[in-house]
Amino acid sequence: MQRYFMQLAYRGEPFHGWQRQPNASSVQQIIEEALATILRAPVPITGAGRTDTGVNARRMIAHFDADITPARANGMIRSLNTLVGRDIAIERISPVHADAHARFDATSRTYHYYAIAGKSPFFHQLSWQAPPNLDYEIMNRAARILLETDDFTSFAKLHTDTKTNICKVTHACWHPVTGTDGHVFVITADRFLRNMVRAVVGTLVDVGRHKLSVEDFRTVIDARDRCSAGTSMPPQALYLWDITYPFSF
Repeated sequence: MQRYFMQLAYRGEPFHGWQRQPNASSVQQIIEEALATILRAPVPITGAGRTDTGVNARRMIAHFDADITPARANGMIRSLNTLVGRDIAIERISPVHADAHARFDATSRTYHYYAIAGKSPFFHQLSWQAPPNLDYEIMNRAARILLETDDFTSFAKLHTDTKTNICKVTHACWHPVTGTDGHVFVITADRFLRNMVRAVVGTLVDVGRHKLSVEDFRTVIDARDRCSAGTSMPPQALYLWDITYPFSF
């Protein structure tokens, strides 16, 4: 059996997240069914992460094992794209070493959250309509505190089976989006908790609205209590943007 890494992208709105679950359509399920149709056998896949319902992915990596040649794997991309529908795009399938793991070998993940000011018929389904007077300068001052933080309990979804809420954030900043009256929050870490980015953004938006000060933001983090943080932001504006590995493929 050969192990393969699959690179793909998807629009999250039609799916109940990445992970297969009973009585709901997921990205994992759709791809596994397509692989099974082509290879005529069940083919489980393992993703690099578990995006929530409605969250998009510009770049997701998943691995699977199959008794096929690299040429055959590459040749079935077109058939897979036909079977998975228009909201999922299989971009590449590459052979990797037998122990390579899409989730555990990833060294960093980057998410983008898009906030576009004003109403737009082009962006409303894939971004958050932000008020025009958010103070992004003070939001970035607060965001820098994330680089000093290790325990993200205040931004973690309650009642999950996560064993630790420790993460290492290496980048967290709002950037203007060229050609729009909007900004994108870019955050990179070694790992993320469920709902973490949307909770961080919601709390930063409270800072940008001057409902919280920068010191208040620090107090929220130190509280290690989800109830102290801001609301969870809408999912359609969030994108799993990139994943890095210590090897090329």
